[in-house]
Amino acid sequence: MKATGFISLWTLVLLPCVQLANPAEHEDVVKHAIKLHRGKGAVIAQRKQWVLESCRKLSGLLRQKNVVLNKLKNAIRAVEKDAGLSDEEKLFQVHTFEIFQKELNESENSVFQAIHGLQRALQGDYKDVVNMKESSRQRLEALREAAIKEEMEYVELLAAEKHQVEALKNMQHQNKSLSMLDEILEDVRKAADRLEEEIEEHAFDDNKSVRGVNFEAVLRVEEDEANSKSNTSKREVEDDLGLSMLIDSQNNQYILTKPRDSTIPRADHHFIKDIVTIGMLSLPCGWLCTAIGLPTMFGYIICGVLLGPSGLNSIKSIVQVETLGEFGVFFTLFLVGLEFSPERLRKVWKISLQGPCYMTVLMIAFGLLWGHLLQIRPTQSVFISTCLSLSSTPLVSRFLAGSVRGDKEGDIDYSSVLLGMLVMQDVQLGLFIAVMPTLIQVGVSTYSSIFKEVLRILILIGQILFSLAAVFLICLVIKTYLIGPYYRKLHAESKGNKEILILGITAFIFLMLTITELLDVSMELGCFLAGALISSQGHMVTEEIMSCIEPIRDFLAIIFFASIGLHVFPTFVIYELTVLLFLTLSVVIMKFVLAVLVLSLILPKTSQYIKWIVSAGLAQVSEFSFVLGSRARRAGIISREVYLLILSVTTLSLLLAPALWRAAIMKCVPRPERRSST
Repeated sequence: MKATGFISLWTLVLLPCVQLANPAEHEDVVKHAIKLHRGKGAVIAQRKQWVLESCRKLSGLLRQKNVVLNKLKNAIRAVEKDAGLSDEEKLFQVHTFEIFQKELNESENSVFQAIHGLQRALQGDYKDVVNMKESSRQRLEALREAAIKEEMEYVELLAAEKHQVEALKNMQHQNKSLSMLDEILEDVRKAADRLEEEIEEHAFDDNKSVRGVNFEAVLRVEEDEANSKSNTSKREVEDDLGLSMLIDSQNNQYILTKPRDSTIPRADHHFIKDIVTIGMLSLPCGWLCTAIGLPTMFGYIICGVLLGPSGLNSIKSIVQVETLGEFGVFFTLFLVGLEFSPERLRKVWKISLQGPCYMTVLMIAFGLLWGHLLQIRPTQSVFISTCLSLSSTPLVSRFLAGSVRGDKEGDIDYSSVLLGMLVMQDVQLGLFIAVMPTLIQVGVSTYSSIFKEVLRILILIGQILFSLAAVFLICLVIKTYLIGPYYRKLHAESKGNKEILILGITAFIFLMLTITELLDVSMELGCFLAGALISSQGHMVTEEIMSCIEPIRDFLAIIFFASIGLHVFPTFVIYELTVLLFLTLSVVIMKFVLAVLVLSLILPKTSQYIKWIVSAGLAQVSEFSFVLGSRARRAGIISREVYLLILSVTTLSLLLAPALWRAAIMKCVPRPERRSST
């Protein structure tokens, strides 16, 4: 067996030498490679001599490696027979020998993998790009596997080194008497080792063989410290804590989410700096917008633009900032629900249900018509129309914040209608997110399977309607049996301490959010329902909770609107300003006209005057189009250009919304109410 293996190894080693006698093109490639190693002036005899010398050296290394392996086997047998060593020490020494043996075998495998790679390259067609791409992919996979093996070997060597140091310490402790303090510290050390072993998760080993997991090369970037010697220790500590940044080949940046050693507290200083910077810059931007008569939210968006990729590019933790900003949406919708009493909900529920549905259907119909004229795919037309049909609940909530809604006897309050329709649009958002995977499949399906896809969409709609019914049933149970005793208990426990009240209300918001998420309904609807349920306890309860939650909402809303600014690109808007203004005005006018038309049909005759205000509040595009657009772009429903158009139109429509809202207020609202509304 050994002779056969040796002959096969020699066959592989001599493959490059045999290539000299192969066809002319292979010989030319080999001669060119030899020139690179020996120089252009090398004669043919020197080239052949170089090849022979290299083969002899490789053969000598292989013989030496076999000798070392035999010595290692003998050493392992000797360790196993040594009666003076403990079982643990035997295991450690044998493991060390096996690591060295594995390193020798891996080095040999790397040599022959390189030879096989050279053989494939010589036999391939240099004009065939697909073949070269496949060869490159195979080499890349081999390098990734080799890197993983080397990492694992390095970790094993670190563990062996640690074991060796501990063995030396044990020997020293055995040779001298320990003090009481030393014995206590030794017991603590052993307990700490056991704790680390218990809490350590082998996430790498557990997930590397999971389907869909790929090995990929990444760059590890340390903090730029400007060649300062005083910062060397800081970098070393940071490296030990694992707080540096990783960048993959697709330019995605990653930070640590869960450390290997959970006993050491860590903080993401990039995220801290980002939040501090946003907080400081939001103040002058908000002041500026207040001075020129714009809502402060536009100042916060400008803050995000200045700090984001299109500005100073100083925000490093974009995903984390956006995640924190989502809590601003949650608390904003909670306060909206807190102001939206069940009596008002019962008064306008038919309008709130019918209005958004009719508007969405009309928007999709117009989108399909324009898509047919412009030769746009139906799935893309449906997606764009649905995105543009949604309106911004946080923006309208800011418009309505603190306004006096003194509706006449028998009339319908415009704020109730507007908020009810916006809440139903949030429900539609959850429905559309649930249907999006099927929409992706419809885009690639054949005509023979369209019926099945439509059937699947109808089934999904049925599931969502069932989930909505379950949500409202749960709300009915909570309102009837739970919310009253729960709030009274909170109120009793929080006398002189608002911390318990705030924590209890926040926990209830998150509970409703979790319930709606588990039932595949939008989380935003859960936050709104939490506020509506608490508002059923009376005006005094609403005022008390609002005074506690509003400061939290205001801070998180700043982060949310700043995160929107991170995705606004002024240079793109300037380059395509004419086209974007035309598209934005077309969308705003279309939404306004459709809203007026729909409300004219469903509003009572005594309340027809509010259709102008409600339509003005709906005539902009929701910031959730950013979320939908990013998902659709990743799924291939829309292109990069369409995605940027959606972002730009959304931003410009939000900028136009205050002017349209003020115009509607000036026209339709009596003067005493107008002051409070604006």
